[in-house]
Amino acid sequence: MTPSEDRQQQAAISRLLLYYLNGPLAEGCQLRGVLPAHGAVRIAVHAGESEGGDTFLYEIPYDTVAPADIPGILRTVLSGTQLYSSDDIGEALGMTLIRLRPQQISPTPEPEQGQALNALRALSDPGDDDNPLLIGFLMKGNGLMRLYVRRPGHLSLIGVDIRLTGALTALTASIPSLIEEEGRHRPAPDDPHCDSFVDLTDW
Repeated sequence: MTPSEDRQQQAAISRLLLYYLNGPLAEGCQLRGVLPAHGAVRIAVHAGESEGGDTFLYEIPYDTVAPADIPGILRTVLSGTQLYSSDDIGEALGMTLIRLRPQQISPTPEPEQGQALNALRALSDPGDDDNPLLIGFLMKGNGLMRLYVRRPGHLSLIGVDIRLTGALTALTASIPSLIEEEGRHRPAPDDPHCDSFVDLTDW
């Protein structure tokens, strides 16, 4: 990996972890920072009360793991007792540094709210405020979410039900073309917030 590719990977991971600043990574654990390292990213996590507790620096090499798996690896590490070799423990900036071996850690799946946020961020293009696709959403429970979207050049709204599991990235990328297929549209008499309805829960 070239130095430029290394920085691009680190920037992508920083963007991915930004929204964890608003909530815990795991119970009692808050994101405090994302620091660059050669061939790896170091993630500062504060465990315990804000005034007390300790801050740890988890180093994750990204040559063996996809950036999207990093939050799940952190959730696994932070939600249970872990044993580390003394070779994997160090110190940096006054924090305990723990070098993780991601190939040995099964990522904990994203909670429903996190999956919803990922889908909504993918559909919200801030550069397209004049002709937005995503107008609203409703979490329906049981892993379901209704999106309120509109097609370019149309004022009518379409309610689109999706499941927050499976190939969510592929689905959200396909929604603009799927809602163009008139054969998918159904009346929506029970929802006053949309003009028609498209069911993509089995997509």
